[in-house]
Amino acid sequence: MASRAMPTAQHARPPVFDAAFTEALDTLFAWRRDVRRFRTDPVDESALRACLAAAHRAPSVGNSRPWRFVRVSDPGRRAAVADSFGRCNEAAAGTYEAARAAQYRALKLAGLREAPVHLAAFCDAATGTGLGLGRATMPETLAYSVVGAVQCLWLAARARGLGVGWVSILEPEAVAGILAVPPAWRLVAYLCLGWPQEEHADPELERHGWQPEDPRGAELLER
Repeated sequence: MASRAMPTAQHARPPVFDAAFTEALDTLFAWRRDVRRFRTDPVDESALRACLAAAHRAPSVGNSRPWRFVRVSDPGRRAAVADSFGRCNEAAAGTYEAARAAQYRALKLAGLREAPVHLAAFCDAATGTGLGLGRATMPETLAYSVVGAVQCLWLAARARGLGVGWVSILEPEAVAGILAVPPAWRLVAYLCLGWPQEEHADPELERHGWQPEDPRGAELLER
């Protein structure tokens, strides 16, 4: 019986990224900020699709690509998500002492009312793609893969002048119900996307005195 030939690997010349590109990339990372203050101007459909295409190039455990993006356009569903934020936001404020709670309430923590585009990013926990490869001992890597896709979308949006805000002060199960998604889909991120009202190089929470920069994240431990 004749043996089957192994597939031939496709070789391509890798791109060369010069110093100017590297500097621009570093600038992109520095200016990738969580935007909460949006203009209401519409986002071009081709720009949104380009950002989603970038998200789909993200790495994923076992090449599972478990991300499922839902664009939330219906006003009623948007209002219901905003109501969920309102409940969670007020509950969170109640966990702080009075002065800190007042500071918390003064923060701008979401752009749900203004952002022209709402995207909910879910993890499809029931996906069979990848056949479970790489996640037997760390099943959470399936959700981590969705986070990688969100980051790719975020950078692609910022490179086009768009801003993204990640709203995490929500009830995940309530949002899944509002959007009527399959039971196996787990909410990872609710994203507001649009044109920023203002540009800042520093994080908003630092700028408004919520917390100073924590240098520990930049440390490299040796073992």
